[in-house]
Amino acid sequence: MTEMVHGPLPVEVRDPILPRWWRTVDRWTMASVLFLFIFGLILALAASPPLAERNNLDAFHYVHRQAVFGGLALLAMTITSMMSPDTVRRWATVGFGCALLALILLPIFGTDFGKGATRWYSFGFASVQPSEFIKPVFVVFSAWLISASFEPGGPPGRMMSFAVAVVIAGFLALQPDFGQASLILFSWGVMYFCAGAPLLFILSMAAATVLAGFVAYNYSEHFARRIDGYMAADVDPNTQLGYAANAIQEGGLFGVGTGEGSVKWSLPDAHTDFIIAVAAEEYGVLMVLVILGLFAVIVLRTLARLVHERNLFVRLAGTGLVSMFGVQAMINMGVAVRLLPAKGMTLPFVSYGGSSLIAGGIALGMILALTRSRPQGALSAVMRGY
Repeated sequence: MTEMVHGPLPVEVRDPILPRWWRTVDRWTMASVLFLFIFGLILALAASPPLAERNNLDAFHYVHRQAVFGGLALLAMTITSMMSPDTVRRWATVGFGCALLALILLPIFGTDFGKGATRWYSFGFASVQPSEFIKPVFVVFSAWLISASFEPGGPPGRMMSFAVAVVIAGFLALQPDFGQASLILFSWGVMYFCAGAPLLFILSMAAATVLAGFVAYNYSEHFARRIDGYMAADVDPNTQLGYAANAIQEGGLFGVGTGEGSVKWSLPDAHTDFIIAVAAEEYGVLMVLVILGLFAVIVLRTLARLVHERNLFVRLAGTGLVSMFGVQAMINMGVAVRLLPAKGMTLPFVSYGGSSLIAGGIALGMILALTRSRPQGALSAVMRGY
């Protein structure tokens, strides 16, 4: 009867998912990630053959693996970026539970590959580093807890998320992996600050961090050795920092030329932790500035889009993820130029590493999903009645 009087109800015609995704996603960020990956492959061609030769492998063995892992990372980024914020939250919660369990079991079933830190699960054909995967899902999980604490009758999410952050940082410190532990605490602190943290609590956190560093220096030989190397007046030219500093100086503005660098033959981690030294030596400061610019585009574009977001969970999760991404890049490059102590941290999408690449793809996919254009998500939409 209703249809006879008023006519049939209008059917909402929705765009297919791909056109809608392409129209709403931040294409500048996607392009920047793609260029970082391309630069990573170019640098892998320069940095990885010496390692392959030492391991009696094909010269481009690690280049092929990085191409495969990078392809999987870009696929993971694309699929994740198509999700809604609620879907990101649900999958991140499940992923957080799995990653936390993997981190807890790491001392029992993990391996150190002779590097003095038990950080990996070895499966023969590949290895997995749980700390890389727990970072993005922890941020989303914590953002959910913190945002839920602002709802009427909500849980004490801020204290719960802080307890989770401390537990994860503790397990990471036991590996030992103080760099990743610092990233976890930093990302939580950024989100808590954005949620309106009391100044007294922030000062207390700063004091606790200093105290933790003092304790680690006195009771961890691994930590103390890196701090002593960083604080030394002169850099030993036969250490990783010495080789990296010399490579950056040799590169100058335009570099010594493709394949002409020597640091890759001296540094065991030239393809991972010190990839920026290879870039500076062979391609010069100009390439380093381009890489810096790409990271800046990703961070600034994300923050600019989050400024207009009115959903608290989206704001907190997006800010935490992009802050972690940017600071990890800053730490990696800061170590190479001796602005920071050695951390053993990769340069996102540029350094070699399957876990780092795929986890980075998931993190960037979450960022793209959270910053997609949504009329109901923008603050300006309030004035239009959404």
